[in-house]
Amino acid sequence: PKTLNVGYQPTQPVPFSHALQAGQLKLDCRYCHNTVFEAAHAAVPPTATCVNCHSPANDDGVTPMAAVHAESAKLAPIHESWKTGRSVAWKRIHNLPQFVFFNHAVHVNSGVSCKTCHGRIDQMEVVEQAKELSMAWCIECHRNPEPHLRPVEYVTKLDWEPTNENGEPMTEEERFVYGEKLKDEKHINPQVNCAVCHR
Repeated sequence: PKTLNVGYQPTQPVPFSHALQAGQLKLDCRYCHNTVFEAAHAAVPPTATCVNCHSPANDDGVTPMAAVHAESAKLAPIHESWKTGRSVAWKRIHNLPQFVFFNHAVHVNSGVSCKTCHGRIDQMEVVEQAKELSMAWCIECHRNPEPHLRPVEYVTKLDWEPTNENGEPMTEEERFVYGEKLKDEKHINPQVNCAVCHR
């Protein structure tokens, strides 16, 4: 179907606000999804990452690490996971078919922002699938990557927009020329043959 799950927004076991964490608090995407620059998959954060900020009290009532909202009932699944060693049952939102190979590291190291495929996660109270993620949608980007490229240091800065030499937002034409320059500098040549994604 045309929409391919656009708008899919499952209820998670913990109401984690990306608008707060990534937007207001400016936590970098890589703090939780720490494999995105090195691996094909962007890791779902382990409970230990959550506990770095939201540590539960131990059996003696002492909170050994950071304790932001330690008593919040919303964090009960995190604290239960920490005590039992069983993972939190997060629900996957962006789910490509099993026959599709997608490598996060290749994309982000080429200067394709998280925003390109996931939208403005930093503005989402509840994460939803914002883009179509269809084969045609991917091929269009591979054929015309220029508008989606940015310096790698800004890949996880979702509100970043390029400016021209006058410090003004780039026009569409300037943005294309800028993207061409980045494409040439990094020798980016996205492939569109079937074997790239269908393995």
